[in-house]
Amino acid sequence: MPWNPEQYLKFQRERFLPFDDLMALIRRRPGMQVVDLGCGSGELTARLADLLPGSDVVGIDSSPEMLERARTRARRGVRFEVGDLAEVEGKWDLVFSHAAIHWVGNHEELVPRLMGLVRPGGQLAVQLPSNHDHMTHRAIEEIAGEEPFRTALGGWVRRVPVLTIARYADLLHAHGGRELTVLEKVYPHELPDADAVAEWTRGTTMVPYLDRLPERLRNEFLDRYRSRLRTHWQQGPVFYGFRRILFTATQSRNT
Repeated sequence: MPWNPEQYLKFQRERFLPFDDLMALIRRRPGMQVVDLGCGSGELTARLADLLPGSDVVGIDSSPEMLERARTRARRGVRFEVGDLAEVEGKWDLVFSHAAIHWVGNHEELVPRLMGLVRPGGQLAVQLPSNHDHMTHRAIEEIAGEEPFRTALGGWVRRVPVLTIARYADLLHAHGGRELTVLEKVYPHELPDADAVAEWTRGTTMVPYLDRLPERLRNEFLDRYRSRLRTHWQQGPVFYGFRRILFTATQSRNT
C-alpha cells in the first residue's frame, strides 16, 4: 500500500498533537533502548530522541516512500529500518507507536506481542485513531459498497481492528502490564471546509481504497466522497472532532 508523505503531512500540526499527550505519559530516563513502530516520515522519531537524551532510537516502517524521507533525519542515536511492526523482535526499554497499529489486524494478538517486546520495568506507549465510526469514515465504506466501486473492489471493505479502551486495559494487564493509563480523547480540529476534510482522509483512511481501485475510478470515488461531505457540511469552517486512544503500561515480569 503506497503512502504519500506530502499528502499525509498536509495536516501535520493536527496529526502530531497527540504525540505530546503520549510523551507526557512516558517515564523518561537516559540511555534507553527505544523502538518507534510505524515511524512514518520520521519527524516524530527525531522528536522522541530529542526528548530522551542519550537514548538509542530506531524507527521501523514498512513504507519505502515514508522511509526515504525519514532517513534524511538519521543521526547519532537515531536510525531507521524497513520492517513490519507486527514482526519486530528484541527487548526494549520503550516500545512506542504513534498512529500506526490500527493498520495491523487482530489486536487481541498484537497487544500481547507488543507487551512481550518490553523489558521488565520498561514501558509500552501507543496512540491510535479510534474515529472509525465517524461519518467521514462511514461514508468511505458506503461509497465502496456502491457501483461501480463495489465491483472494482470485489466487495472489499476495510475492517478496522480497533478495540474498546476497556479491552485494551484487560489485555495489557493480562500480559504483565502495570501502572496502566488507558484513555480516549477527542482532538478538536477546525478545518476550512468539507473539501479539507476529504483531503485529510485521502492521506490516511482512503489510501487502501484508492490503491485497490483502477486509476480510471479514483477521481470518481473522490468526487462522490467530496459530494457526500459537502452535503453534511454545507459551509465552513468545519469542526472535525477526531477520537484517539492512548495507552501506556509498564512491564512487570520477564517475558
